[in-house]
Amino acid sequence: MSKPRAWAHERKKLPLPFFPLPRFDLVVLSITGLEIQNQYLALLINKSRCTRAGPKRMEPESGTLTSRNRSQFFLNLSRNLLLAYHSFGVVYGDLSTSPLYVYRSVFSGNLPDYQTPDVIFGAFSLIFWTLTLIPLLKYVFIVLGADDNGEGGAIALYSLLCRHAKFSLLPNQQAADEELSSYKYGPSQPPSNSPSLLKSFLEKHKRLRTALLIVVLLGASMVIGDGVITPAISVMSAVSGLQVQGVGLELTHGAVLLLACVILIGLFALQHTGTQRVAIVFAPIVILWLISIFCIGLYNIIHWNPKIVYALSPHYIIKFFRETGRAGWLSLGGVLLSITGTEAMFADLGHFTAFSIRLAFAAVVYPCLVIQYMGQAAYLSKNITSIPDSFYKSIPEPVFWPVFVIATLASVVGSQAIISATFSIVKQCHALGCFPRVKIVHTSKHMFGQIYIPEINWILMVLTLLVAVGFQDTTLVGHAYGLACMTVMFITTFLMALVISFVWQKNIVYATGFLVFGVIEGIYLSAAIMKVPQGGWVSLLLAFVFIVVMYVWHYGTPVL
Repeated sequence: MSKPRAWAHERKKLPLPFFPLPRFDLVVLSITGLEIQNQYLALLINKSRCTRAGPKRMEPESGTLTSRNRSQFFLNLSRNLLLAYHSFGVVYGDLSTSPLYVYRSVFSGNLPDYQTPDVIFGAFSLIFWTLTLIPLLKYVFIVLGADDNGEGGAIALYSLLCRHAKFSLLPNQQAADEELSSYKYGPSQPPSNSPSLLKSFLEKHKRLRTALLIVVLLGASMVIGDGVITPAISVMSAVSGLQVQGVGLELTHGAVLLLACVILIGLFALQHTGTQRVAIVFAPIVILWLISIFCIGLYNIIHWNPKIVYALSPHYIIKFFRETGRAGWLSLGGVLLSITGTEAMFADLGHFTAFSIRLAFAAVVYPCLVIQYMGQAAYLSKNITSIPDSFYKSIPEPVFWPVFVIATLASVVGSQAIISATFSIVKQCHALGCFPRVKIVHTSKHMFGQIYIPEINWILMVLTLLVAVGFQDTTLVGHAYGLACMTVMFITTFLMALVISFVWQKNIVYATGFLVFGVIEGIYLSAAIMKVPQGGWVSLLLAFVFIVVMYVWHYGTPVL
């Protein structure tokens, strides 16, 4: 066990003046000086001990604590509202632009013989329940609560596990971490026999711990690979509106591809300004985009087919698979594109707070996406031949060009979520000794997790341009995109089940229940794997390259 931190021994000697600091996540410690960190940490631990010993009685005459808590509440609220606003420009661009290509991917090549109103209703029902179960229920309500001192992602979950169990192949656990964990998660509860047996079994077998590390590195590699694919499919899907006959400029495919490459270069050139400045510019664009797709979706529901609301019933999912069979299962590779960008909510946690991300998604992003998908389905149920360009053709003609401009800008923003997540993942891998040394630039004085990595930024740009020029088809890129995203979600579910057992110390029943999400994601992943020959191999190739780099660096550095 490594030597405990100095402040763990000296905290009783430290003066403890009152700090009117808001009680944020522990990540706030990263933005203060060393001396204040020591004092603030000591104050937190003393508060934790007092809480376990029992609350002290406060005199009725003294309203100081109440007023202080009230001001602290409003300070926290204003901070989270501002971060929620910024999160639109960083976290939700990718997820909110998925209506550009989802229905096309669902029906293209998979369901050419099943393009009927009932099948379209079933496809929308699948999209609705997928959005509800995975982003809303799994991530917003559960996974976002499992941060590692403010950081999120597969690497953060692995780091969290290593500090509560002897899983790590690195000296990652420190004595003082136990007291901080007790403060954050509350007093430890005695775990049940089953989790402790599983924990002991994993700790005793080095091969299993090595396998766990490889799984985590695979998840991190898929996120980095996703950072290559996402900008390509987002921008290419947006500018494809210029090829729509009758409403666009009907440009040639080469001209549209050139425009997409120019936009991609501009996107990566902006990254050095930092997350906060990018968010200030991008957030209004995404909010305007969400309002636009909400209004268009609502118009299409009322104008074309109000009966689409019946498709909220899961009964239409049963009818969908009964009618389509194996083709319907393969079409799940297109359905899962409706939740791509979900993992970015968790991976970008270091740039924001869990509450701000939850607030933005539940209050704005989720209802806007549901109404948009419902509206597209209502339009397609009456205009089945428009499936290849369903989004742009569902736009009322008078507002086509304003929406096209907003869609193009939003697609650029959509790439920001995974780029920021890639920077965070690389930083976490570097901290664990699993990635070569890179220059990490902190772009904010207030949020420690907001970073920029020049080398990774330019590597992502070159690889993204190669994917865009090499494939020139959003359907093929979508196959790689879906496989990468679903693999990361599946790995997160597995790691989260371990966190529930070993970190939160819940009964194994809760961990097993959480694995229900893994079953759902496994079905989607099986459909995505079938697309490997049709473009999905790009995700596997990129992940293989990055995992080899990380694995060799991890095991080769100690030897050198």
